Amino acid sequence: MKRIIEQKFAVPYTYPVIFSENIFNVGDQTLADLLDNGKGGKAFFVIDSGVSDSHPELISQVKAYATAHQEKFKLCAEPLIVPGGEASKNDPQYYEKVVEATHLYGIDRHSYIVAIGGGAVLDMVGFAAAVSHRGIRLVRIPTTVLSQNDSAVGVKNGINFFGKKNYLGTFAPPFAVLNDFNFLKTLDDRDWRSGISEAIKVALIKDLDFFEWIEKNATALASREMEPMQELIVKCAQMHLDHIAGKDPFEMGSSRPLDFGHWAAHKMEHLSKYEIRHGEAVAMGIALDSTYSFLKGMLTEGELNRIISMISELGFNLYHEVLSGEMLLKGLEEFREHLGGELTIMLLSKLGKGQEVHEMDQSLVLEAVEKLKVFQSDRLIAN
Repeated sequence: MKRIIEQKFAVPYTYPVIFSENIFNVGDQTLADLLDNGKGGKAFFVIDSGVSDSHPELISQVKAYATAHQEKFKLCAEPLIVPGGEASKNDPQYYEKVVEATHLYGIDRHSYIVAIGGGAVLDMVGFAAAVSHRGIRLVRIPTTVLSQNDSAVGVKNGINFFGKKNYLGTFAPPFAVLNDFNFLKTLDDRDWRSGISEAIKVALIKDLDFFEWIEKNATALASREMEPMQELIVKCAQMHLDHIAGKDPFEMGSSRPLDFGHWAAHKMEHLSKYEIRHGEAVAMGIALDSTYSFLKGMLTEGELNRIISMISELGFNLYHEVLSGEMLLKGLEEFREHLGGELTIMLLSKLGKGQEVHEMDQSLVLEAVEKLKVFQSDRLIAN
C-alpha cells in the first residue's frame, strides 16, 4: 500500500524595527515593554566588546535599567562580553558560550536574549538563540550603520565554518530590532562609512531616486552628519524589509538580488583574513560588478562614472590587491555552489534597475579588475 499525505501551512512572522535614541534611559519604556512576557521575563545580554569599550558605562546602564523595570523583566546573569567583528563568528567558542548560558541560567523559549553590537556579533548570537530550545526570543540592538540598515533587520543568522562565511546558519526572524542612533557617534570612520555600501546596493538595483539622493548627500554622509545618516538608515532598512516580505524570504530559490556586489565581497573578506571590513568589500564588489556591467554593454560609461565617483566621494577604496588573481574567480564557483548549482548574479541594466545573469565571462571579470586598479590610481593622483 502506498499513501501520500501532503502537509501545507503558512506561518506569519511579525516583528517591529524601532528607531530611537537613549534606549537605556530608565524613563524610556521601549525595551522594558519588549522584554515583558507578562510573568516577569528573564533576559540575558550579550555585548560586543567594541561597544562596551566605547561605552564603558553601558553595563552599569543595563543593570540600572533592569532594576528600574524589574516588574517587567530581570537579568538572569551578568552580561556576556564577546569579541566584535568576524572573530566572534570564526571561533565557535563564542557561539558555544551563548548556548552554555541558556543551559546554566535556564533561558528558555519564554525568555529573551538581547544582543548588542555590530552585525557579526548579532549573526553569532542569533544563531545560538535559534538553535537553543529550537528558538529563543532574540532582541537585536545593532550598533553600526551596517547592522542598523541591513543585517539586523533581516532573518539571517550564522557563523563561519570550514573557512567559509556563514556556512552554519539559520533563517530565524528576531523578536524585535531596536536601533539607537546614539551608538553611531562613537564609530570610527571606517565603520561609519561601511554601512553606506548596503544603501548604495539597494539603490542601484531598485530605486534611482534613492541613488540620486545618496549622490546628492555623499559629502554630508562622508562628513558624518547625523541627520542624513539617519534618513539613509531608515530608508535602507525599509527597502530591505520590503524585500524580505516578498516572494522568497528564506531564499529557497537561486535569485539573490540583495547579494549585488557580494560574490566578490565575501571572497575578498576571506582572502584578506577579514582585514577588509564587510561594507568596504561590498563597495569594491559593487564597483566590480558595475564595471563588468559596463564592459558587457549593459551600462553606459556615464552611468559607470557616476557610480565610481560616488563610491570614491564617500571615501571607499575601489581596488585591493586581493582582487587580482585566480583566487577571486574561485569565489564565483563557491557562490554557484552556495546557490545550489545554478549561478545567479545580479548586474545592472541601468541605474536603479538590476538584471540577473547566469554566467560570468571570466576574462571580462579580470578586465573589470584592471579598470578598478586604474580608477584607484587616478583617484590617488587626483588627491
